[in-house]
Amino acid sequence: MAYAWIAIIGFGGILAETIVIYPNVFHDAPASLAESMEFFVVTGPADFFPPMGALTVLASLATLVLLWPARRARPWIGASLGSLVAGEFLFSMLFFWPRNDIMFEEGAAKHSVEFLQQTAMEFETGHWARLAMSGVTAALAFTGFLRFHRASSSSSSSAAAADGTI
Repeated sequence: MAYAWIAIIGFGGILAETIVIYPNVFHDAPASLAESMEFFVVTGPADFFPPMGALTVLASLATLVLLWPARRARPWIGASLGSLVAGEFLFSMLFFWPRNDIMFEEGAAKHSVEFLQQTAMEFETGHWARLAMSGVTAALAFTGFLRFHRASSSSSSSAAAADGTI
């Protein structure tokens, strides 16, 4: 249950970032990029999402190991781990991290306005795929939890019926 909860919280964080933060960050690139860097001085998405992602990966691995005997839950948890690693971690590392450097580290000092606007548009477009993959991860983790719960509930009911306690 903890892994499903963590995956759902992670998805909610990405969804909130999409609705609340990104419209402000990307509304007038490159000026809005510079303003967001000034705003996120104390803390920002980069302070939350990497530790949250690491926690989610660890929780998924632990859940997969602990639920390995649960045949009905195993494929769902395994698929959620695959979705998490491929759709969120690898995609973020290969697609978003270089664009973050371009927009927030190098900025207008190194790149043209047009290039920064193009990079911001690519980032926003790619983000929808990352949001979808996060939703898939959360849904698969929750489905795995439900499969495990239903299997353990039915086996408990069967055991209770067999020994006459029902």
